Amino acid sequence: MLKIIAEKINGTRKRVAQAIKDRDAAFIQDLARQQAEVSATTWLDVNAGTAPQREPDDLIWLVETIQAVVDKPLALDSANPAALKAALGAVRHKPLINSISLEPGRLDVYPVVAENKCPAVALAMDEKGIPKTKEERLDVIGRILDKTRPMGIADEDLYFDPLAMTIATGQENALLFLDTVREIKRNFPKVHITCGLSNISFGMPARSFINRVFLALSMEAGMDCAICDPNNQDIQTTILATNLLLAEDRHCLQFTRAFRAGVFGKPV
Repeated sequence: MLKIIAEKINGTRKRVAQAIKDRDAAFIQDLARQQAEVSATTWLDVNAGTAPQREPDDLIWLVETIQAVVDKPLALDSANPAALKAALGAVRHKPLINSISLEPGRLDVYPVVAENKCPAVALAMDEKGIPKTKEERLDVIGRILDKTRPMGIADEDLYFDPLAMTIATGQENALLFLDTVREIKRNFPKVHITCGLSNISFGMPARSFINRVFLALSMEAGMDCAICDPNNQDIQTTILATNLLLAEDRHCLQFTRAFRAGVFGKPV
């Protein structure tokens, strides 16, 4: 069953950044409630997106503000170990840490993940940036596992992001992603796979159509987690229909109940 990392509480978005600066708790809490009420939401992403010296305080404020109104695990989205350690002292549930990679600036995050026994998103990137081929991405993933396994980080606690790149700059990018997902599942069967869903359609018209087809194809290939907007009805219905067709919806119950509840179609 697909898990969702709900993406809206991100300081790189102008309105969220302003809310963090102004300590506008009502705005942040409204975003948290909207996303938490969707059953597929597993984690609420929490990204302060502020300068390193400010980030610990901002991340703690976000965590406390969100937890005051929803009881949902959080994804602490930062490459700043000081900010992560500060936020870990405030979280109510074990969080997902987003993210580790082989980039020099993220190597200090590994001990934080290991010491706190948290699941983590792992980007298929190294010091050279984003690998251009499937083979190179698999090599990076293998080298990440060479670091995580001796540290006691279980394969099943890692959510690898093979990095979906927009088809606007490379028409083969979707195929590259899907092929990489299948190879990850073949070579490292215990790990999970995620991605920033909307990256695939950046710069294209009618993005929602592209995103939902890409989601269905990625789920069939083996992706079991997505960073996306859980309140988007197209996303909700695509998840339900894809789970149904992949025989992951026992007795078709989730699809049928969602229809009867009016999630899509005409409620009965």
